[in-house]
Amino acid sequence: MTSTMPDAVPHPLVVRTVPLDDLPSRSGASADPADLLGLLPADAPLAWVRRGDGIVGWGEALRVEVAGHDRFADAERAWQELLAHAIVRDEVDLPGTGPVAFASFAFDEDSAAGGVLVVPRVVVGRRGARSWLTTIDTGATLRATPTLAELATPQPEPVRPGNVSYTDGAVRSEDWLSVVENGVAAIRAGEVDKVVLARDVYATTSEPLDVRWPLRRLAARYPSCWTFSVDGLIGATPELLVRSEKGLVTSRVLAGTIRRTGDDDADVARAATLAHSSKDLEEHEYAVSSVADALAPFCTSTNVPDVPFVLHLPNVLHLASDVTGVLAANPSSLALAAALHPTAAVCGTPTAAAARLISRIEGMERDRYAGPVGWLGADGDGEWGIALRSAHVDPQDPRRVRLFAGCGIVAASEPSAELAESEAKLVPMRDALGAD
Repeated sequence: MTSTMPDAVPHPLVVRTVPLDDLPSRSGASADPADLLGLLPADAPLAWVRRGDGIVGWGEALRVEVAGHDRFADAERAWQELLAHAIVRDEVDLPGTGPVAFASFAFDEDSAAGGVLVVPRVVVGRRGARSWLTTIDTGATLRATPTLAELATPQPEPVRPGNVSYTDGAVRSEDWLSVVENGVAAIRAGEVDKVVLARDVYATTSEPLDVRWPLRRLAARYPSCWTFSVDGLIGATPELLVRSEKGLVTSRVLAGTIRRTGDDDADVARAATLAHSSKDLEEHEYAVSSVADALAPFCTSTNVPDVPFVLHLPNVLHLASDVTGVLAANPSSLALAAALHPTAAVCGTPTAAAARLISRIEGMERDRYAGPVGWLGADGDGEWGIALRSAHVDPQDPRRVRLFAGCGIVAASEPSAELAESEAKLVPMRDALGAD
């Protein structure tokens, strides 16, 4: 584990959260993600927003980088050490107030991407009708809290990314058909029941990418998803790995997908087809079972829906289930995320065998794609999504962006259909990078 403290930040950190009654609004009385995202600077913005609620942050009080099998435990240990030396005054006491860390982690424990936990210097949040401002300062005494106007000076509008061109990533699209065929063969040979296979595509923008541009577009077009930005990883995930709040835990599981046509009547028919598809229901059952089994040791009771619902997104339809539970003890949301990762929705069943198969046949390094991404509070509560519908901006070249998409493969999967599904899942990021 490595820990980097920019500007030689000393311990303890001083954290103060105060109510906020002057959050700028772009949409009148209704909550709008742009209200929060519009506060962000272009440099290393941090975000977790959905339907106008959430938290955004900027500046860097503390950065912890981790790697390997123990990356989650190492990140939590560093977080707890920070909290042990923090002076906190929280006048709001809501989820997301007080000390907050944003984080994302690699899918695979052997990945060089490891994981990163970032504690911002400024956090602005909103939950329903209440908003707040958190400052994380250095020194041993509380000073006067600056105003939002002082901390969120007017920012220039995001620069359009210009022309965008695309090239294949690690595996050419036509060759990815063989990757799927190999996955199906392994399933039929009894190696696994299900495997999730992913591919990547590179986008090159003519102008350096200001990540606020895709973030605002994602939040506006996919309001039911969780729009996130952590250390160059951006996206709008429809899949909530885990939310822990005051002893209750929730996980939204997605597995089973069909592309939308753009015609409402046709899409209603497609939703019915999806809801009765034996292939998609089988895929979904594996994903739900993996989440329920992982949560069970932490809960006194769990609720697993008998049948999934169809989640309608602008580009695709998903089979979805919300698994809920009552926590038996007080594990942190990060510990729960570590226990859940990787779910069958992004890896396969059985998990260990599917992970080995992915490593053998997928042909690419996932980095932090399909890993946990989200935030963690001082009480351990927090929200973690799976980094799907996402992209990573090259830290060395902001014109180069790596997009990802994956598909659940079962015995009945057809390679051409899976390739088409992966293209549908790339649509959100492709659209977000567009200049129209």
